[in-house]
Amino acid sequence: MNRIIANGQPIATRLPCTLEEFLVAQKLLPRSVVVEHNGEAVAPSEFSKRRLHANDRLEIVKIVAGG
Repeated sequence: MNRIIANGQPIATRLPCTLEEFLVAQKLLPRSVVVEHNGEAVAPSEFSKRRLHANDRLEIVKIVAGG
């Protein structure tokens, strides 16, 4: 098991995997979050292509609709 740092917390995960696979494993819908990977904003269309590596840093923000 390797780890990813997500929102400042280490999370054990199986690598290699894509950002999309990681989000699904964390029970997050890929289209319901905004993600920064190692300081770079990632477009949702890139989630399935972006590869994660040990000790990568993610900032994940859930999108909330409302008024």
